[in-house]
Amino acid sequence: MIERRPLLDLLTHLMLLVGVAATCFPIWIALVASTHPPERLSQRPLPLWFGDHGWETFSTLLLTDVGQAGGVSITTMLLNSLIMAVGITVGKIAVSLTAAYAVVFFRFPFRFLCFWLIFITLMLPVEVRILPTYDVVAGFLKPAQAAWTWVEGDSWLSRLLGYEVVVAIPNGLLDSYWGLTLPLIASATATFLFRQIFLTVPDELVEAAKIDGAGPWRFFVDILIPLSRTNIAALTIILFIFGWNQYLWPLLMTTDVQMTTVVMGISRMLNTDTALPAWNLVMGTAILAMLPPVIVVLAMQKLFVQGLTEREK
Repeated sequence: MIERRPLLDLLTHLMLLVGVAATCFPIWIALVASTHPPERLSQRPLPLWFGDHGWETFSTLLLTDVGQAGGVSITTMLLNSLIMAVGITVGKIAVSLTAAYAVVFFRFPFRFLCFWLIFITLMLPVEVRILPTYDVVAGFLKPAQAAWTWVEGDSWLSRLLGYEVVVAIPNGLLDSYWGLTLPLIASATATFLFRQIFLTVPDELVEAAKIDGAGPWRFFVDILIPLSRTNIAALTIILFIFGWNQYLWPLLMTTDVQMTTVVMGISRMLNTDTALPAWNLVMGTAILAMLPPVIVVLAMQKLFVQGLTEREK
């Protein structure tokens, strides 16, 4: 028998409405503020309805360089953030899948030790390892540069080729997409989650794959990855948002304004010394910065929910 409680249902819906309003109200204010001139936004109270400067604001952001962001266009910042987020997402999932596959299905010495060494990195906060990581990335390929210095100047290779050969790697991986993504592609959490998923695969399925002649690579691609589809989708959303929202690491890794991410751009637009921030441009940039994560969540919403709630394969 289903018991109906109208008062309880009403209270539940009121709580949901309050939660939705508390979540969406700042977004609404940002969207409304992007359609008003900066002078209006410096007055009180703030407007709660759209103005007539929305086209001007978004055309300025999309078609011109934003001076408050260091003279880089919003499209460049969005592209940098997209490349970084996609690179981190694909790298983390690929590394975590293969690491979990090796730990669960291969018998090699110290495999449990390897897994716990990966897992123990969760106890290290980012602040502890960010400077050593920066030092490694900044010095990447420096030994190769030192090994090849003999080809500079008057060498037999220079005389053979007819011109001077110089190998220069002054900044390692700084100011590059490789530097933004490679140090962040390892994920102990994703490795642990995939390991737990692979442990639920019955031994009979592994034996059946062996009888059918499936090698390790075919078993991984044709069986394990399809079984992990919903979990991969859930992790894709989480990791994409993680990569998209990165601020401290791109701030350390980049000095070229053309490598500015959208989160860094918003921060630079806010930190103006000579004048008040152009709030309409700041709010418009924030709205544009929200669109890619929202699109990813909406596109993979069904698989995301399945990946978080599914218990049996």
